[in-house]
Amino acid sequence: MTLHAPVRPPEKPSLTVRLATPRGFCAGVDRAIQIVERAIEKYGAPVYVRHEIVHNRHVVERLKSMGAVFVKELDDCPDDRPVVFSAHGVPKSVPATARAREMLYLDATCPLVSKVHVEAERHHAAGRHIILIGHAGHPEVVGTMGQLPSDAISLIETVAEAEAFQRPGDAPLAYATQTTLSVDDTAEILATLKRRFPELPDPHKEDICYATTNRQEAVKRLGQGCDLVLVVGSKNSSNSVRLVEVAMRAGASDARLVDDADQVDWSWMEGVSTLGITAGASAPERLIEELVDAVRARFDAEVIEDAGERETVTFKLPRVLTV
Repeated sequence: MTLHAPVRPPEKPSLTVRLATPRGFCAGVDRAIQIVERAIEKYGAPVYVRHEIVHNRHVVERLKSMGAVFVKELDDCPDDRPVVFSAHGVPKSVPATARAREMLYLDATCPLVSKVHVEAERHHAAGRHIILIGHAGHPEVVGTMGQLPSDAISLIETVAEAEAFQRPGDAPLAYATQTTLSVDDTAEILATLKRRFPELPDPHKEDICYATTNRQEAVKRLGQGCDLVLVVGSKNSSNSVRLVEVAMRAGASDARLVDDADQVDWSWMEGVSTLGITAGASAPERLIEELVDAVRARFDAEVIEDAGERETVTFKLPRVLTV
């Protein structure tokens, strides 16, 4: 009888994994999701949601399974069921229509987006023409521009557009920004505008939100020392797309946006010794955990939590959902 030595599984290749801090949900996203969950709990299903509550496929699908119905416009909602407005904000005409129809509506607009709305209205009331830096068609930009008459605000997306912008009449100028932009790109656009229009005021507080800024700073650290950075987030998530761009600018050899672990093409890992992982502000932490598990199944991975800003911000829910 011949005895054979037990077959050992092949050794996994070594890999260093750096997890960005902070990553994933921000306070505004967490609040918006809770609003939908609490509304379903309080009023029963269905609860209608105008547009995606946040830009993440997994979040939307989970809320659908609980009884949320996502629609494009109020025309798609019945009068007798609650409707939630997404975290990105809405034009003034939307709640006005809901009130006219005597609908029960819940506004899940992120408070930091609402702050931009208030600032825009303040500038308009002072007679200033507002330059909005943002991405055309993004729901947040549509909502902010919808706070004012169309001739009161101009959208600028690029440095080239900032160079070409012409002041309408002799109105003094002010500016606001979408909250999820690239910090560095926005700084370039603002520098161009300030050079051309020196009277433009400095913002009393940056419109780009703390969560976007913190996540971009964290991914800059990853990009400086990682061969590949994986950003967990959906393609229509502005802040997630920006993280990929920031990682590449910071020095990562490659950076990819994935919805989840199933979207990873493991051929990307060829030649990678240090992998960075982060997530956009609308991506659930469980997606990161599943990605790390998938990496560990294929590699002898040392997982290191990067040092970074610890976020403690919370936002209150609408009172109607807490009584």
